[in-house]
Amino acid sequence: MSENDENLFPAGNPLVIAELGTSHNGDIAKAREMSRAAIEAGADCIKFQMVFADEILAPNTGEVALPTGNIRLYDRFKELETPPEFYAEIKEYVESMGKLFLCTPFGMKSASILREMRPKFVKIASPELNYTGLLEEIASWKLPVLLSSGVSRLCDIEEAVSILKPQTSVCLLHCVTSYPAPATDYNLRVLPNLSAIFGIPVGVSDHSAEPELIPALAVCMGASVIEKHFCLSRTDSGLDDPIALPPEEFSQMVKAVRAAVEEGPQETLEFFRHEKGDALIDQILGSGVKELAPSEKANYGLTNRSIHALRDIQKGETIKRSDYAVLRTEKKLRPGLEPRWETAIEGKIARNFIPAGEGIRFEDV
Repeated sequence: MSENDENLFPAGNPLVIAELGTSHNGDIAKAREMSRAAIEAGADCIKFQMVFADEILAPNTGEVALPTGNIRLYDRFKELETPPEFYAEIKEYVESMGKLFLCTPFGMKSASILREMRPKFVKIASPELNYTGLLEEIASWKLPVLLSSGVSRLCDIEEAVSILKPQTSVCLLHCVTSYPAPATDYNLRVLPNLSAIFGIPVGVSDHSAEPELIPALAVCMGASVIEKHFCLSRTDSGLDDPIALPPEEFSQMVKAVRAAVEEGPQETLEFFRHEKGDALIDQILGSGVKELAPSEKANYGLTNRSIHALRDIQKGETIKRSDYAVLRTEKKLRPGLEPRWETAIEGKIARNFIPAGEGIRFEDV
C-alpha cells in the first residue's frame, strides 16, 4: 500500500463515508443538498451508486414494496438510472468542498463511465464480490478498492482479494446484508482476524438501525473505515432511506467514532458495557469466526451474482455470448453458475430449455 493509499484508510483515524447511494433519485439539487448536509454532519467521503438496471438484474426477478404499492425491482432500478453527467457534476461539487467522492459501479458499462471520471478510489458492493470479471476490470485500474463482504463466506473473500490485491490495495468492509441488520449479527471480533488473514486494512459497512453502537465498537476492533447510509429524512422516497441516518444521527455517529479513537478500545468498551450491558456487547462482538450472519443466510446465492439467460434458450441451441449475463438472482429466479464460468459456456449446447431470466446451471449445458 502506498503512502497515498494509507491516507485514504488511516489507522487510528477512520475514514467516515456517508452512503447516499441512489437516494437523490437523480435530482442533482437534492444530491448537492444531501452531500452538503452529510459533510456538515462530519462525513469525510460522499458515496454514490451508478445504476443501470440491465447490468444488475433481470426484468422478471421480482417486486419491491414501496409506499405507492409493489413495483418490479427491475423497473425501480430503471427509474434510478442517471446520465454520466450527473456523476461528473456531483463529483466536482463534493471535491470542491474538500471531501472525497466515491462511487460503486455494478457492471462493465458503469465501470467504464466511472473510470473516465478518474476517481481516487472505488467501492465494490457486497453482491458483486463474486463478480470476477468486474473485479478483474477494477483491478486493472490500480486504484485503491473498498470491498464490501456482506453475505459472503471466507472462501469468497479469498477469491476476490486474490484478484484485486496483486494489482492494487484493498480495504475489506465487513458487512451484514440485511436491512436493517440486527446489531447482534455483526460479529465484530472478525475484523482483526480478517485483517490478519489477508494482510489488509478493514472497516465496517453498517446497516444496523442504531447510530453509535456498531461504528464505535468497530473502531475498538481496528476499523479504518466506517460507512453508513445517509438521508435527509427517513420518510423520503429513496430505496435505502428507511434504514439510513438523518443528519442529526449521522453527526451523533461521527462523534461516537471520534470519541472511540480518542478514548481508546478499553475505555470505549467499558462505557458501552456499562450503558448496554455485558450480554449485548458480547453478542455484538461475537466469536470472531467469519460465517454468514443469521439474518443474511437466506440471501446467499440470491443477492450474489450468477449467470442468467437473457432470452429463452431452446434445447439444442448453441449458447452465444449475447444470450446471457452475470446478474443478481434476487427475489424469485433460480441462481445459475458462478461468474467465473462466464466465458466457459459460450459456444456450448443447451441440454435443456432455459427460460429468460433463469440461471444457467451445469446441467443446462
